Amino acid sequence: MKFADALASSIHDIKNALGMVINTLEEITADPASGLADNPKALSLQLEARRASNDLIQLLNLYKMENERLTPHIAEHNLEDYFGDISAEHRSLAESRGISLEYECEPLLSAYFDADLVRGVMNNAIGNATRYTRDRILLGAEMLDNYLVIRVEDNGPGFPQAMLDLPMDPEPSSGFAGGRTQLGLYFSNQVAQLHQNRDRTGYIRLDNRCSLGGGCFSIRLP
Repeated sequence: MKFADALASSIHDIKNALGMVINTLEEITADPASGLADNPKALSLQLEARRASNDLIQLLNLYKMENERLTPHIAEHNLEDYFGDISAEHRSLAESRGISLEYECEPLLSAYFDADLVRGVMNNAIGNATRYTRDRILLGAEMLDNYLVIRVEDNGPGFPQAMLDLPMDPEPSSGFAGGRTQLGLYFSNQVAQLHQNRDRTGYIRLDNRCSLGGGCFSIRLP
């Protein structure tokens, strides 16, 4: 067995074990008798465990992409329903940290994309927003120039200029900027580029010009 294959198998096992830890943490913090519902250390541990799990999922998918073992499953999805599902997954942790997690889009807005891969991108963006926002996160979607634009906004201090100056196809080996690993950006960009329509390819974008006044991550799919 090649080392890369062995590593991928180990990551898969660690991801599953970490999933059990996350589920147990959620059960414990949700139990009023535990006294941990508002414990900052318990909530931080829960957030970091989710971030680690998302990183492992991204690594596994990147391994599959590099070895041509991942084919995007493009299907039509209603964005309001999609946001509802993703928000439900994150809302309890967000609210426990005093963060309002909302979403807005046209009720009938639908588009074609790989729901699981884009969910991984959004999980990463929401996780980052949870760390840096003051108290609000907003998910949004719209059609713009024949691209589906999915945004994750927050009302924190925004992205540092060093990150805004990065090319949006960063290599994961290029390190850290502003305390945020570029693995998430690299994965998000790879997912975006898997979405193609004729001569157009998906891409990602960072900026600080958004409705909440903080950072705004967007993935744009043709």
